[in-house]
Amino acid sequence: MTQAPVISVRNLVVEFATRRGILRAIDGVSFDIMPGEVLGVVGESGAGKSVTGSAIIGLIEPPGRIAGGEILLHGKRIDNLPAEEMRRIRGRKIAMIFQDPLTSLNPLYRVGEQLIETIQTHTDLSASAARARAIDLLAEVGIPAPERRIDGYPHEFSGGMRQRVVIALALSAEPDFIVADEPTTALDVSVQAQIIQLIKKLCRERGTAVMLVTHDMGVIAETADRVAVMYAGRVAEIGPVRDVVKHPLHPYAKGLMGAIPTLEAEAERLVQIPGSMPRLTNIPKGCAFNPRCERVMDRCRIERPEPSDPKGDLSSGAAIMPGHRVACHLYDGGAK
Repeated sequence: MTQAPVISVRNLVVEFATRRGILRAIDGVSFDIMPGEVLGVVGESGAGKSVTGSAIIGLIEPPGRIAGGEILLHGKRIDNLPAEEMRRIRGRKIAMIFQDPLTSLNPLYRVGEQLIETIQTHTDLSASAARARAIDLLAEVGIPAPERRIDGYPHEFSGGMRQRVVIALALSAEPDFIVADEPTTALDVSVQAQIIQLIKKLCRERGTAVMLVTHDMGVIAETADRVAVMYAGRVAEIGPVRDVVKHPLHPYAKGLMGAIPTLEAEAERLVQIPGSMPRLTNIPKGCAFNPRCERVMDRCRIERPEPSDPKGDLSSGAAIMPGHRVACHLYDGGAK
C-alpha cells in the first residue's frame, strides 16, 4: 500500500491587493510532501518561498489572500476553513519554525511557561504532566540540564539554544507537518549543523513531514530528500535532491547550483546569473526567467512553461530520476 501525502498543494495562487492593483506573489504552485520527508524550497529573496509556507499554515494576513488552488492535509482541504478551526489545526497538526527565535518567544515569560501553555492548549495534560512533557521536549532537542533550563528566560539562552526551544515549541503537540522558515540563517556554521541533524532526526523518528524554506543550498543538500526551486512565485524545477543538485535542468537551477563554491583546486569561476528577480508589478509574459536566460527562445517570451517530466534536450546525458519535473520549454518536447 502506497503512503498518502501529509500535505498536498494544488495550483496555489496567493495575491496581495495594493494601490498599484493586484500583485500575484504565488502563481500556480503544486507539490506533495510525504510522511518523514523533507522538501527543501530554495530560490532568491522574493521567489515566494516564505509566502507559500505561510499560506499552508493559514498565516496570510490581509491584504493578502489565497485566490486559487487547494491545500490538503491528509486529504482534507484546509485552505477554506474558518479562522477558529484553522487555529485549532495550527499547532496540533501543523506548526512553524521561524527564522528568528525571538519572534516566537515572549521575552517576558520563562521558556517553561511558554512550553507548558502551548502543551496545555493542544492536550488535556495537567500542569505537572505538561511540565514533565516540556522537560522531555527540551531534552529531545538537545538542551543540557533541561530540568534547570526550563525556568530560564529567552535572553538567557544562546541563539542556537533559543532555536532549539522554538523547535521544542513546534513539536509540543506532535504535529504531522512543520514549515521550517530559514531555521538556521541566524546561526553559526557549527550550530547550523546541529539544527540540521535535529530536523533530520525528528523526521526519521516521528515521521513528521517538513517543508524547509532556505536560500542555502548547503543546508538543502544536507537535509532535504527532495528540492523545489522557486522563481517569481512559480516552481521552476522539483525533484530528488541529488538529482537536482548534480544534474539541474532549468537554466535558473543550473545558475543556482553553479554558484555553489567547491573545494576542488581547479574549480572554475562561479556561475553568475545576470539581472535580478522581477518585481511583482512587472513579471514578464511567458517564462518569468526569460530576460535573464542565455537559452531563451521566442516561445519563452509568449508561452508560460508548466512543470512536466523532462523530454527533449537532455544534453548532460544524465539519467533523470522519477519525480524530477521542470518548467522549461527546452525539456517539454517542443524545443527546436
